[in-house]
Amino acid sequence: MSHTIAVFGAGGKMGTRVSDNLVRTAHTVHYVETSPAGRERVLAAGRTLSDAATAVVNADIVVLAVPDLALAPVTAELVPQLRPGTIVLTLDPAAAYAGLLTTRDDIVQAVAHPCHPSVFLQRQSPEEWADTFGGVAAPQDAIAAIESDDPQKRAIVEDTVRAIYAPVVDVHWVSVKQLAQLEPTLVETVACMIGALLNEALHEAIHTMGVPEAAARSILYGHTQVALANGLRGDNPFSDACLIAMDYGRESIIKDDWKKIFRDDELDKNLARMLHLDRIERPLAPKN
Repeated sequence: MSHTIAVFGAGGKMGTRVSDNLVRTAHTVHYVETSPAGRERVLAAGRTLSDAATAVVNADIVVLAVPDLALAPVTAELVPQLRPGTIVLTLDPAAAYAGLLTTRDDIVQAVAHPCHPSVFLQRQSPEEWADTFGGVAAPQDAIAAIESDDPQKRAIVEDTVRAIYAPVVDVHWVSVKQLAQLEPTLVETVACMIGALLNEALHEAIHTMGVPEAAARSILYGHTQVALANGLRGDNPFSDACLIAMDYGRESIIKDDWKKIFRDDELDKNLARMLHLDRIERPLAPKN
């Protein structure tokens, strides 16, 4: 199924990734970019720039590949121009869940985010091994939410999501709130933080304890795979001594009340910090 897609922010980091994949499809795509550097990147890639008004005239779906902090002013200017039934797709749930987007009753709001290639992916080629982010060669899943019961609108969103994050295996459908609980809470607040903590621990072993860097990296990289395989999939049991060390680590590093981050009020605090707001004010009840 072919759609007309307008990409805003087509010359940015995510916009370029999105555009690189869309150009390989049969969809009609309009590329919109306002920054001089971004416009140069779009033109250098051999793509034609469109102005906003032209891009949205016949658009089935508008992809907003712009930073979270820009979504409020961008949608305030853009949404009044859209024809009824247009889908507005953002690529991160923060601003949508926080209620910062300009909306209309006759416009469909959707959000989609890539899962990125799994650490357990059975990669088949050097290109897949090199693609740790996704959207180039390594297959990945995507998470999507849509505020519409129209199956045709959902199909347009799924087709678009599969195109912009290609190659995609599965598209998992959740609510906007659930997507916000996954991203940022589960994957940024927890998983990405742990990834950065691993790097800090590696730095301590090398620069404070004096362990040779190659040795430290080798044992950490290998044990990280074991930790994930055993902890997330139960591939093998941790040894008794390892379990004792893990308890010591939890007691020394993790706060007893850490699971509070999954509460709604804590999610609001987190998003307010991410969006540079004093607080998140909801004129309506949170959307489930």
